[in-house]
Amino acid sequence: MLAVHFGAGNIGRGFIGSLLYQANYHTTFVDVNEAVIQELNEKQQYHVVLAAEDSEKFTVKNVSGINSISDPEKVVDAISKADIVTTAVGPNILAMISEFIAKGLRERIKSNQQPLNIIACENMVGGSTLLKEKVFEHITKEEQPKFNDLFGFPDAAVDRIVPNQVNEDPLEVSVEPYYEWVVEESSIEGDTPPIDGITFVNDLKPYIERKLFTVNTGHAVPAYIGHYMGYATINEAMNDQNVQEIIKGALTESGEALIQTYQFDREKHQTYINKIIKRFMNPYISDEVTRVGRGPIRKLGPNDRLIRPATMYMEVTNKEPVYLAKTIAAALEYKNEQDEEAAKLQEMVEEQGYEKTLQSVSQLEADHPLAGVVLEEIEELTRLRK
Repeated sequence: MLAVHFGAGNIGRGFIGSLLYQANYHTTFVDVNEAVIQELNEKQQYHVVLAAEDSEKFTVKNVSGINSISDPEKVVDAISKADIVTTAVGPNILAMISEFIAKGLRERIKSNQQPLNIIACENMVGGSTLLKEKVFEHITKEEQPKFNDLFGFPDAAVDRIVPNQVNEDPLEVSVEPYYEWVVEESSIEGDTPPIDGITFVNDLKPYIERKLFTVNTGHAVPAYIGHYMGYATINEAMNDQNVQEIIKGALTESGEALIQTYQFDREKHQTYINKIIKRFMNPYISDEVTRVGRGPIRKLGPNDRLIRPATMYMEVTNKEPVYLAKTIAAALEYKNEQDEEAAKLQEMVEEQGYEKTLQSVSQLEADHPLAGVVLEEIEELTRLRK
């Protein structure tokens, strides 16, 4: 079986590529990093190390690579022959790879009438749906019915911490032992992909939001609060009692929103929260707060990890989300000149002030009560300075 995976970075190799190998796929990685592609084609294998006390290492084999810049026709050919297509490129890159996928699917139809599923494994809600929209921008109206019949774009929720790292072996990648890959089965075309590491569900939205508003919301706390307090890594921040208090409070608030919205079992969800916090305290994962916090404008979006759980919480409880508001305030204060979005955010704050900047990036109404809570928390932030 052949898998085509867009994105040969640490997440692509350490998470999706690893599970595809265990499911007996040959994985062809598509990327623009020529050095990584050459290594993949020369070695045809790489090592994955579990970031834990015993540092278990295993080998992923049956891999190859294609540089999409220098060999675009090979990408199209690989898609035409694939048994599954996956991505881990980042939400902003999906539009860029959509033309390759459209061309590959068009070529596939000429000789292969077997259904194919394209799964975007991105840190976002509706990644595959977005990818499908972008792919369909490159095909004609006459082609759409056939594409709809043969090609599935099931949305997915993925969760595995793959820290920023530099290894002597450029292909070796360290990942945390825990992972979750949930795929919406109702959107699958043809047979369900035989991948043991995937959990298939009929309604993905509760699982996507549970992950986004627990894992991603939780990760944002040590990133933005930790950065504000002067910490360099997530692990350093998580060892601060103030950060622990805020993350527990924020996930209690987002958890209440999830429990009341999707009827999650309260005790099981608390167990899930505890597991997430424990993962962030893993001493073998030393992620920089600037990496986790990058792209603050996107992360302050109306449906993302901070604003949406806060507004959900207010809707279901009629209470103010104190700890989520603290994290939103810290995100608005996030300063990092090496981060294009962070620099732009601070320009907006300087020109417009906090209130109008918050309204602009979060699309909150001018009189939304969350804005007032966040503004109060900005004033409270100073007590957290180291």
